[in-house]
Amino acid sequence: MTDLALDVVQQLLNGFLFGSSYALIGIGFTMIFGVMDKFNLAFGVTALAGAYTALLVLHLTQGPLALLFPVAVAAAGLVGLVVELVCFRWMPRDYPLAPLMATVGMLFFIDEVIVHGTHGRPMAFPAPMGEVMMDVGPWLLRGDLGFMFLVSLGVMGILWTLVYKTRLGLATRSVSQQPVAAQLCGISLVRVNAAVFVITGMIGGVAGVLIGSAVGALSPLLSLPLTVKGLVTAVLGGLGSIPGAIVGGLLLGIVEYEALYFFGIGYRDMVTYLLLFVFLVFRPGGLFGQTRH
Repeated sequence: MTDLALDVVQQLLNGFLFGSSYALIGIGFTMIFGVMDKFNLAFGVTALAGAYTALLVLHLTQGPLALLFPVAVAAAGLVGLVVELVCFRWMPRDYPLAPLMATVGMLFFIDEVIVHGTHGRPMAFPAPMGEVMMDVGPWLLRGDLGFMFLVSLGVMGILWTLVYKTRLGLATRSVSQQPVAAQLCGISLVRVNAAVFVITGMIGGVAGVLIGSAVGALSPLLSLPLTVKGLVTAVLGGLGSIPGAIVGGLLLGIVEYEALYFFGIGYRDMVTYLLLFVFLVFRPGGLFGQTRH
């Protein structure tokens, strides 16, 4: 195998593993859209807020790295609930754009809180698996990316169990497919919506920690890229489709890493947006777009 082919496969492997974090962000966007038919543009910064909170608690308590995930999950879940209360629950129903604009305001508000709390400076984030490298034939497997993929896989497994094996999952799917019929059956839309925001926030907290560990730092500048990458992932996979978000995230990771190799970092995002444009023109429903009834 030539050196070029080896490098291409290496980038494909790295992109596939890193794309699992995009899949988690995309799941958050697509679950909320699937249940409420609305976008939550504050989801990316919710994930970032969870990671920052975990880092703050770690510094204050000097506790073990094992604190990162539970603190980030709890904090991001709480922020998700606040977003639901402030930006969705009490918004006027006769103005569909109100929740969207409210989440834009919440995105900027949380981002400003992070900027003022950190003085706009990046903060080092612990990467327990960052120095681990494993040989896989002629290729190298980064320990942090392998850890990211395994954790993401575990979160997806828990989410699948929650959605398809619990009463909450049944209620969520009912509200997503037939909200009026779900209400007639006694399902509370308010409780289901709140639960979805908490669950997706918790998923975002995991994604924030994983991305911080892989990058090695947290920065307020990550809020907008996380939002854009989450939206791109959701569109690629098909809005409302959790399997689509997973596949879309993996695809986006691969495309980014290959673009980084062939064109450099300056053109990476350009290739990503070109991919989004192609999908919007030729397959606007995404890879797994659902038919809404």
